Order: sequence, then C-alpha cells, then structure tokens
Amino acid sequence: MGSVQNAFSFLIETLIHLYLVALLLRILLEAIRADFYNPICQVLIRVTDPVVKPLGRIIPHLGPVNIAALLVLYLLQLIGLFILAAMAGISPDPLVLAVLALRRLVRMLLILYLVLIIIGVILSWVGQGFRHPLVPLIFQLTEPVLAAIRRVMPNLGGLDLSPLVAIIGIQFLIILLGV
Repeated sequence: MGSVQNAFSFLIETLIHLYLVALLLRILLEAIRADFYNPICQVLIRVTDPVVKPLGRIIPHLGPVNIAALLVLYLLQLIGLFILAAMAGISPDPLVLAVLALRRLVRMLLILYLVLIIIGVILSWVGQGFRHPLVPLIFQLTEPVLAAIRRVMPNLGGLDLSPLVAIIGIQFLIILLGV
C-alpha cells in the first residue's frame, strides 16, 4: 500500500508544484510588466485567472505586485502541504505548516531564478537566432536581478560576470536559508 500512497503523493505534489510555478511566473511577469501579448503570458493568465481573478476583485495590486496572486500562491502551497500531510497520516502543527509553506515558496523562487539565469546564459551563447516566445521572457525576468548586480560590479570591459555572481548568490541564499 505504501507504493500506491507514494505514487499518489508524488502526483499530487507535482501537479500542485506546477500550478504554483505558473502562479509565481504570473506574479513575476506582472511585476516586471512583461509583454502580455506574448503567448506564454497569455497561457499563464488563462491558467491562473480562475483562482486569482475572484480574489483580485477584492484585493488591489500594491504597485506592480499582484497581492491577490501572492495570497493565492501561499494558500495553495499551504493547502498542498496539508493534503500531503493528511495522506501521510500526519497531523502537523498549523504554525509549522505555515512556516514550511513560506520556506518552500522562497526555495521555489530561488530555484526558478537559478534555472532562468542558467538558461539565459546558454541562450546568450547559442540562441541568438531563436524566435521562441519564451526567450524574451527569460531575459525580461532575469534582467532586474542581473542589472542590480551590474550596478555594483566594476566594469570588466565587455565581460559580464553578473550571471555567475547571481548563481553564486542564489546558491549561497539556498544554503544560508536552509531551504
């Protein structure tokens, strides 16, 4: 019976995680005011609107940040953890669950940026001619992070080490935060 439970736990956790990534991407793309005529953005909006839009009518944006989507993201992470704990027969402390949900979302954000920066570096080497709609979004998402690093780094005459510094910084944060 354990392998059936593990299989269903894996399936539920994967589906929840994929939806959470879609929500997180929506929040980030709204925050940077990405091109929402991009087909990838349109898919993310269509997929996440059913849960974000009702709450969005009540909770306003805070500048470029969609607070309703952030709240939905956190609540879905919390519900997912509760479902997984219930499937495992564990009755967790609500406070522990709330902190764990926040830690998992921070980890998801850090890993998402780690992956996006690595993909951006690879695309800058080999993908100059790519016309896929995902390519500009990757650069739009990573540019705020990399630009902040470039502002404090000395100019190295055309050699951009900001992705390397960002990757090291993200890895450092993952280890430091224990997420």
